[in-house]
Amino acid sequence: MAMPTGIPIVDTMIGFPHEGFGQYDFIRKQTRDSGSDAMEFPVEYMFKEVPKDLPTTDPVSVTLREMDRYGIEIGVIGCGDELSRLALKRHPDRFVPTGSIDDPNDVSGSVRRLRREYEEFGVRAASVFPAGTFPQVAIDDPKMYPVYQTCVDFGIPIFCTAGIPGPRLKYAVQEVSRIDPVMYDFPDLVFVTRHGCEPWEDLAVKLMLKWPNLYYSTSAFAPKYYPKAILDYANTRGADKILYGGYFPMGLSLERIFTDMPHVPFRDDVWPKFLSGNARRLLNLD
Repeated sequence: MAMPTGIPIVDTMIGFPHEGFGQYDFIRKQTRDSGSDAMEFPVEYMFKEVPKDLPTTDPVSVTLREMDRYGIEIGVIGCGDELSRLALKRHPDRFVPTGSIDDPNDVSGSVRRLRREYEEFGVRAASVFPAGTFPQVAIDDPKMYPVYQTCVDFGIPIFCTAGIPGPRLKYAVQEVSRIDPVMYDFPDLVFVTRHGCEPWEDLAVKLMLKWPNLYYSTSAFAPKYYPKAILDYANTRGADKILYGGYFPMGLSLERIFTDMPHVPFRDDVWPKFLSGNARRLLNLD
């Protein structure tokens, strides 16, 4: 039951330190409460000890140092900014690129961008944050369907935030029930949820039982808060469906994550799949 050592971990959500908090401006343009405006990190009311004071003169080295410290062999990052592209160029053995669907309201533009990133960077997945799009585009909105089909055509998964978002944004677009029609219409699509699916984690388990290509990543959760329904599912029928995802440096330090991690009650045979094997299979890393 104890977390094993020596497994080369794949972190399905990691990033680099940034100077300032301008990367969250896309969220602030939607929030309306004064509390969100006062927070540097729009989910700071939920996350304590956010790693804010990391050095930014060589951010790639900072992340690599933390990865090495905790046995993370590969980190999944975006490729939409110069810093990420530099990391991918200099450390192709350590970082795996994903394409980001930032504005699915621009249907053709989103597909063209994903195709370009696939051809130029070899992205292994796409990602989308429905509540963070503006105007918001729901998981099952027809505007997302061309993106889903493009993922199927390329043989890559999509990572999609599901459940009530941390930022004070409207949540309806991320209701977990919206995943069901998408899986029905795209049976070959590999769909990985991010950020917990709460408060519908029981429904997420039911849908994973129903749909063979539906998966769950643990991003943005300290291990002590992994939902019980997810732990129980991983330890019974879902060992092949749950992937480790962190949240460094956006909201959690790797120290916080891996201090908690040894106390997660996974069965011995679940750990290698959770920490590495499932992500390697879905991202075609082997």
